[in-house]
Amino acid sequence: MRALIMAGGAGSRLARGEKPLILVCGSPMISYITGAFRSAGCEPVVAISRKTPMTANWCRAHGVAVVRTEGDGYVKDMVSAVRNLEENTPLIISVSDIPCITPSIITTILRSYHDCGKDALSTWVPAHRVKSCRGGMPYHEQIGGVDACPAGVNILRGDTIFAEQEEFALLLDEPRLALNVNTREDLARTEAFLFAGISR
Repeated sequence: MRALIMAGGAGSRLARGEKPLILVCGSPMISYITGAFRSAGCEPVVAISRKTPMTANWCRAHGVAVVRTEGDGYVKDMVSAVRNLEENTPLIISVSDIPCITPSIITTILRSYHDCGKDALSTWVPAHRVKSCRGGMPYHEQIGGVDACPAGVNILRGDTIFAEQEEFALLLDEPRLALNVNTREDLARTEAFLFAGISR
């Protein structure tokens, strides 16, 4: 399955240049995402825009496919990327700022999608896991009786990308998915989490 990684935004809150290239424990954030999806057996394709030219260069240098978008916002760019890829099968779509994601988490999401029998899948984490509220993160929803926030990883059918798709909501009590890097505080928290894992 293709993994469309959305990396066309400016990332202005961090004020450190292109967000996908911000170093996390010494490596560009985008490298964690593309590496995890590759290890899970997916083909990563990074959606870039005029706002992220250096990210496009990084992808080319590391053999990661790119697809150009206008940088007009997440949903518009996602639909545009799927259309430009001429994707007619399901694909997994991810934000580019969850560097703690792992191949095993991705495999769980893929397995849940294949088992659910729905056209689409959205991934959620319990709201109490989201420490920074992702720069404000006003959106919460009850998933299985739990107050939850979207994790930024979804599966959609490419052939019906313009239509509403019947969706399965997957709740994962996974702290790695709650570490979404939007601020310097988020970055520090993420690096502390990763360093703690390395030192064990």
